[in-house]
Amino acid sequence: MLKIWSMKQKQQQAENADGGAAKKKKVTAAQLRVQRDLQELSLGSTMKMTFPNPDDILNFTLTIEPDEGMYKGGSFNFTFSINQNFPHDPPKVKCTQKIYHPNIDLEGNVCLNILREDWKPVLNLNAVIVGMQFLFLEPNASDPLNKEAAEDLRLNREGFKKNVRNSMAGGNVKGVSFDRVLK
Repeated sequence: MLKIWSMKQKQQQAENADGGAAKKKKVTAAQLRVQRDLQELSLGSTMKMTFPNPDDILNFTLTIEPDEGMYKGGSFNFTFSINQNFPHDPPKVKCTQKIYHPNIDLEGNVCLNILREDWKPVLNLNAVIVGMQFLFLEPNASDPLNKEAAEDLRLNREGFKKNVRNSMAGGNVKGVSFDRVLK
């Protein structure tokens, strides 16, 4: 035990002598978990990730470009922000564009059960990304954030589809202007 203590003191003295230049950044448990999740990730051809700061793997952007369904032809960007308590806390996900979707409100908040009450530490980023992709294939009118869009989907599916196309082209739906997301 004494030997370990003296080795630790020598190591600290050496670091102090270097002026701390040789100090390594500590890797957090959240960073290790995210790194593992990213290595195991298999993004389909309709998705891509970008890291605005290559040294920060806890904050990135996911772009989803659906090739089927009502949102086909659109390009949707989501910011992922992962806190130091990951995987015990889910990632924070936000859509950067204003889109017409029952499960995404006009501020970009995303309603996906595994990002809230159904989150479990055994879930990984792949599960979240698959869930996000599924929202574009099958919007869920029974668990909405945008109640008007959900009601539109429930009561008039064809009208909803027209509103989606119009909003994706940057048009207005029910007095709200939407961002152009068509590729």
